[in-house]
Amino acid sequence: MLHEMRAPVYVSAACDARYLSPVPSTRRRGPQSLAMLLPSFLLVLSLALFAAAADYYKILDVHKSASEKDIRAAYKRLSKKWHPDKNKSPGAEDRFVEIARAYEILSDIKKREIYDRHGEEGLKAHEGGQQHGGNPFDMFQNFFGGHHHQQTRKGPSSLTEFEVSLADVYAGGSIDFMIKKKILCDHCRGSGAASDGDIHTCTSCNGQGVKLVKQQIFPGMFAQSQVTCNECGGRGKVIKRRCPHCQGNKVMDHTAHYTLDVIAGMPEGHEVVFEGEADESPDWEAGDVVLRVRSKKETGGFRRKESSLYWKETIGVDEALLGFERNLTHLDGRTVPLVRKGVTQPGYVQVIKGEEFAEAFQLSSATHDEL
Repeated sequence: MLHEMRAPVYVSAACDARYLSPVPSTRRRGPQSLAMLLPSFLLVLSLALFAAAADYYKILDVHKSASEKDIRAAYKRLSKKWHPDKNKSPGAEDRFVEIARAYEILSDIKKREIYDRHGEEGLKAHEGGQQHGGNPFDMFQNFFGGHHHQQTRKGPSSLTEFEVSLADVYAGGSIDFMIKKKILCDHCRGSGAASDGDIHTCTSCNGQGVKLVKQQIFPGMFAQSQVTCNECGGRGKVIKRRCPHCQGNKVMDHTAHYTLDVIAGMPEGHEVVFEGEADESPDWEAGDVVLRVRSKKETGGFRRKESSLYWKETIGVDEALLGFERNLTHLDGRTVPLVRKGVTQPGYVQVIKGEEFAEAFQLSSATHDEL
C-alpha cells in the first residue's frame, strides 16, 4: 500500500496591530479612493480570465506548453476512454464532447493562440457567434483514419513477464519502462496516402472490393464466383500517391514510455493491463498490453511464499547453545532484531509478527502470515 507523507505547514499568526483596527461601517470612500481601487479590480478580473483560459488544457490533462504531439496523444487516450460506445457511465458522452472541443481548439494553431491570449470570449468573437465545432464523433472517426466504424474486432494483445525487485513488491513503488510498437502514421492517420485527394474509388470493382468472375466448367457451361479485387485488395479504394512518411505502410515504429505502479503486497503473477496500448492498425482496434508481475529471483536474502517472507540465518555452535542477538535489514531498510535465548535446534523456525507483506491484495484478513 502506498503512503503519501505530507509535511506540516506552519502558518504564523503574528501581524501588525495597525492593520487590525476596526473600520467604521459608515465610512465612505471618495472618488480618489475608488480610483485607487479600480486598477486592483481590473487586475483581479484579468487574473480570473487568465485562469479560465487554462480549462481546455485541464480537460486534456496537458500543460500549457504541450506540443502538438502531446495534445494528439492526450486526445487519442481520452477519446477512447470516454467514447459512449465503450464507456457506459453517466456523463461519458458529455465528457467525450468536451474532449473533442478541447482538441479542436488546441490542435489548431490559430485558435490556440487566440485562446491563450483572450480565452473563451476571444474564441467566440473569432467564430463570429456561429455554432462552434463539428460533430465529435466525426472528429473521432477522422482522427483514427476513418476506419473506426469498421472495427468489429479487437487487435491482438501482448503478454509480458515483468520482473520487479522483492523490495518494490514489499514497499510499493513506480517503475518506468518502454515498449516498441506500431502506431498509426501521424501524417496520413492510417490511410497510407499522401493526402485525401490521393485516395480514389477502385475502377476495377467500382468500390465494392469484390468482383464477379465467370469460369467455364464444361463447353457451353459457365459458373460465376465472387473473388476479392486484386487491384485494391478488397478495400474498394486505391492510392495514387503513397504517404512519404510511412511509405504507404499506414503504421510506423514507435517507442512508448509507461509507468508501472507496484502496489505494496501485490501477489505473485498479478496482471496489470494497459488498455488499448498494443500495436495499432487501421483494420482493428488496438489490443491491450498486459504485464504479469513477478518478483526477481535473487540469490540469498529474503524469499517470498504467498504473503510471508522467509530469511535463512546461519549461526555458530556456541550461538546455538547459548543464544544470540542479531539485526536483520528488512526490505524497506528498517532494522529488525532477531533474538534467541537458550538452545536453538537445527531447522528451527522463528516467527516475527507484523513484518509480512501488506494486506492490500490479501483475499481474507482472518489469518496472517509473519516473517
